[in-house]
Amino acid sequence: MTAERQQLEKYWREEKYTVMYHSQKSYEAIRTLLKGQPSYEALDAMIKAAKNITPTPGSKMNAYQHVWGYFKRQASSEEKAKALQLMEDLERCEQELKEHLSTLAQKYAVQYLLDSTLLKDNA
Repeated sequence: MTAERQQLEKYWREEKYTVMYHSQKSYEAIRTLLKGQPSYEALDAMIKAAKNITPTPGSKMNAYQHVWGYFKRQASSEEKAKALQLMEDLERCEQELKEHLSTLAQKYAVQYLLDSTLLKDNA
């Protein structure tokens, strides 16, 4: 793998759930783009464009459910109940859900998620 491709893959790993949060359509388009040999600039432009799309309640939920999938088998019953309760009231509890998922990523040492801008940023 070339150094540029490694840089592309790293950038995508960090941004993929944020892109999904904003737009599933953009997420799929970028996945298709990455099957080829895109430039860093092309990927960056698509990610920035996706982040300018106003997320819908459905796109937000989809992204958080994907993140939750990393823990659902190992989380305690209390952690699971809290996550599901927060997702049920996503519009009111989104920041708390993000913090809960970030705490779980730290507890279960899921570096992939710790590097994700979705859990770091204000999407």
